[in-house]
Amino acid sequence: MQQLQFESSWDKQIAPQDRDNIEKFFNETKHLNSSSVIFSPIREAINHKEALLVSVLVHNFTEHPLTFQNAPIQYSVNDNVIAEKEFTLPDLVIPSQVSMPWTFIFPKDSYRVQHSFKNGRLELK
Repeated sequence: MQQLQFESSWDKQIAPQDRDNIEKFFNETKHLNSSSVIFSPIREAINHKEALLVSVLVHNFTEHPLTFQNAPIQYSVNDNVIAEKEFTLPDLVIPSQVSMPWTFIFPKDSYRVQHSFKNGRLELK
């Protein structure tokens, strides 16, 4: 059965309202019929360094831990790829049958400027 976990830095810093929203979102998406990895979008934003922040709930429905070592990830809006980057996140390991929130940061030079980044899709390629 799928479980929700927070990476330790998230667990310490997340605001109570954000935690409640993520827990609610997890309960709405934990039963997706899958045996793979699914990224459910939470929010998108541009920070003060003009980086694109894409927060997702990473559902690892597989039987193996999920790691990110030179993992090619792309973000698409309306089926148009607008951001691509290889991520190496040595401290992020998502166990089997676990969902975990995470924010993927695309630096300014790794995405195309859009009027809106809403309703996008993050994928592991």
